[in-house]
Amino acid sequence: MPAGHPDFRLGSVLATSFTGTLSERHGDPVERIPTPQRLLDWLDVYGLAVDACTPAQLDLARELRESIHAAATAAALDEPLPSSAVEVINAYSTDGRASALLTRDGERRWQLGPDSALVDALGVIAADAIDIVSGERDGRLALCASPTCRAAFFDTSRSRTRRWCDMNTCGNREKKARFNATHRP
Repeated sequence: MPAGHPDFRLGSVLATSFTGTLSERHGDPVERIPTPQRLLDWLDVYGLAVDACTPAQLDLARELRESIHAAATAAALDEPLPSSAVEVINAYSTDGRASALLTRDGERRWQLGPDSALVDALGVIAADAIDIVSGERDGRLALCASPTCRAAFFDTSRSRTRRWCDMNTCGNREKKARFNATHRP
């Protein structure tokens, strides 16, 4: 991973992992896809390999990311979905023309168009967002309990009581702060 760029927070749910490319939204925001190349790196991690991305396309990807975050946050709070977010998610979902392929190993692989790979990749992410926000997937949308983070995440734990978007960052930081507060001399 190139020096100077924050690590990706990788999760098992594509859409909420994508929203996690901007973390600490209520503190000092950390942009994890600051360049077009970093977006390509992130997409590649999720099996959505794309050859090129322009700065304008990076802006479009961020627009989708923020729309997914807005819709997921509203859904987690059981509030009406923002119409602007719904419009953006739907537009990206219908613009993409990716095809799901089954490998001989029984796994899904995405086939992206040669002339529209980035649009197709964003369409896959938008479709995943639709699945989780609409309740089509088994789990629940929740917001990170960290007051500086508040990231939307998809809780698939057995009890559906997960509190942190990522235990290794937000969870540990909050538990450490609580421990230090109770053990000060």
